[in-house]
Amino acid sequence: MKTAKVVLKVADDVSTDIIYPGRFMATVLPAETPLFAFADSPDFNRRLKSGEIAKGGAIVAGKNFGCGSSREQAVSCLKGYDLAIVARNISRIFLQSAINLGLNIVICPGIEASEGDELQIEGGKVLNRTTGKTFATDPLPKARQAIIDAGGLIPYTRKVLMGTRS
Repeated sequence: MKTAKVVLKVADDVSTDIIYPGRFMATVLPAETPLFAFADSPDFNRRLKSGEIAKGGAIVAGKNFGCGSSREQAVSCLKGYDLAIVARNISRIFLQSAINLGLNIVICPGIEASEGDELQIEGGKVLNRTTGKTFATDPLPKARQAIIDAGGLIPYTRKVLMGTRS
């Protein structure tokens, strides 16, 4: 079970350029990309960088989250804050990058939540503990979820090669 506070709610079609603006593309180190998460939303970016937003929060999104370019930095900047993405659906390219980097993603077509709500994510459902409403999720295939659970494709591959996959 994971409990997460909603730290940001966004609409449909949030592109990778909104998540990680293209002018910062020269920065690729996972330790540095979080500095530019939602850089064009100065208040949210400042709150992230200052630690005002605790790690482990959730971004609730509409449809097509992460559309646009295939920039991996849009995923790594969110992973740097240990944010979960709970979205009605996620763009195909962002989804694959999220799996590869081990970003916690939950596809929840009916999600209803506001900033500040507390979500409980478990067993194929999301419970909005603030409103009391429960929403079904579309689980990822087990192999893809195993990669996320391992922390990404590289840690997963290491586990497989070392024979420690569970």
